[in-house]
Amino acid sequence: MSTDLTFNEDGVDVVYEGIEFELEKDLIEEATGKGYRDVTDHEIIQIVAEEPDLDGEPVRVGDVL
Repeated sequence: MSTDLTFNEDGVDVVYEGIEFELEKDLIEEATGKGYRDVTDHEIIQIVAEEPDLDGEPVRVGDVL
């Protein structure tokens, strides 16, 4: 099953295995040890999924926003 991420200035809206929730910017920064805009989509998926399927090149949140 796929993980869908939607980025905004406050964090990431996530749909994982049919469950929708938001990861707040502060939580992402704490979990990764990086500023929110420097975190990649791959790092966020790794926070959410135990064994993520990471396709393609990672993309920085700052590049998406």
